[in-house]
Amino acid sequence: MLDIFAFIIVFCLALSVSLVLMPVARYLSFRFGITSIPGGRRQEQTPMPKLGGLAIFGGFIIAIILAQSLPVPRFDPYEIVRLSGLLIGSTVIFLLGIFDDLFELNYFQSFLGQIIVSGIAILFQIFIEFFNNPFTGQQTDPWSPVITITLTMFWLVLMMNTVNFLDGSDGLAAGVAVIAGMILFLNSAFRLEPAQTSVSLLPLALSGASLGFLLHNFYPAKIYMGGSAWFLGYTLGTLSIIGGAKMATILLVMGLPLMDLGWQFVNRLRVGRNPFQGDRGHLHFRLLDTGRFTPRQIALGYYMICSMFGVLTLVTTSQLFKFIAFGVMMVFVAIGFIAVGRITIDEQDQSS
Repeated sequence: MLDIFAFIIVFCLALSVSLVLMPVARYLSFRFGITSIPGGRRQEQTPMPKLGGLAIFGGFIIAIILAQSLPVPRFDPYEIVRLSGLLIGSTVIFLLGIFDDLFELNYFQSFLGQIIVSGIAILFQIFIEFFNNPFTGQQTDPWSPVITITLTMFWLVLMMNTVNFLDGSDGLAAGVAVIAGMILFLNSAFRLEPAQTSVSLLPLALSGASLGFLLHNFYPAKIYMGGSAWFLGYTLGTLSIIGGAKMATILLVMGLPLMDLGWQFVNRLRVGRNPFQGDRGHLHFRLLDTGRFTPRQIALGYYMICSMFGVLTLVTTSQLFKFIAFGVMMVFVAIGFIAVGRITIDEQDQSS
């Protein structure tokens, strides 16, 4: 019963703080000129405030700090160390995102900042030491420090950029973050034995804070996340490691946006473009550009796919089944990418 009260307190606090900070974020956006440029990637008609991530950051940080005073079971001897790394790294990447909103960092500066913040996570014991072999069901032996550091940095940078590129349509990134956070919470709180109650409060706080922002960002959006998308990706990446390497869970929940990122990365290299520079080649932009889907429909479609594959991680313990499910998803998503590309080509031919 105490656990249930802890869940309610943390979620409601994160949600409430996020909602309270939303008017502050809008005021500061216009006060300091942190707004979108009309006609940019989103093709908006008027400047939009871009400090919405402040509400997510504030709600998340306040909620997880309060959670440390709640009387819930704690099993990880390094929990306070990892929590410190999460707090410090989240703050650094959040500030870097604001700096990007103000001065538009180039891709090298952004990448360097992401590497540094990934190093902060590793320094505070947030790293990937092994994974569960889907064919044997057994954990691999711990890797060497070089492999561990490289893989962890790759994973965190990948998550930061995935969420950043996903944040291109109203309600998309925040909604997926709510779903991913809830799946991580349910996995830690109810599926693992013994339950990792204290760890589960972290993704629950992220879901509550993201929901507060989503209520103002769902179509038609009144505020954008801006550079705080890096913060959201970093937090999801670290939370998938803290408490038992739930990377398989995030891979399934975030499978569609992860594949979209990979697809565009390869496409940009193929045509000789900078793979780190955003454009309207991502799936949600291409769906919008066909004129057949609204931002609301696209967001709901993403929510459905992410939720469906996320639930699969909760109803089965088989690593092989998860591996097969991810493979099936890759096939269907690839077919979808090809179909959308064909529609785009046909419409261009008709317009010419």
